[in-house]
Amino acid sequence: MKKMRFTEARIIWILNDQSQQDKKVSEVCRKHGISEATFCNWRSKYGGMSVDELKRLKELEYGNVRLKRIVSNQGLEIDAIKDLLTKKF
Repeated sequence: MKKMRFTEARIIWILNDQSQQDKKVSEVCRKHGISEATFCNWRSKYGGMSVDELKRLKELEYGNVRLKRIVSNQGLEIDAIKDLLTKKF
């Protein structure tokens, strides 16, 4: 996976910098060395978030992945048990 040049906290800071100072998007992009398309993608993904909300979101996403893994493992175990019970020895 491609490594990000900016941390998510830095991205939020850049977005807040643009919105609070009412700078043009092109000026902010030039200052930070990013394209306008990247800025728009960031705004759609992180717009209106604070750093604390972002941390909470990451924790929830991690928890969801973990729970999905647990449920899929239980499903496999249930199928294996059903197969064993239906076989006649």
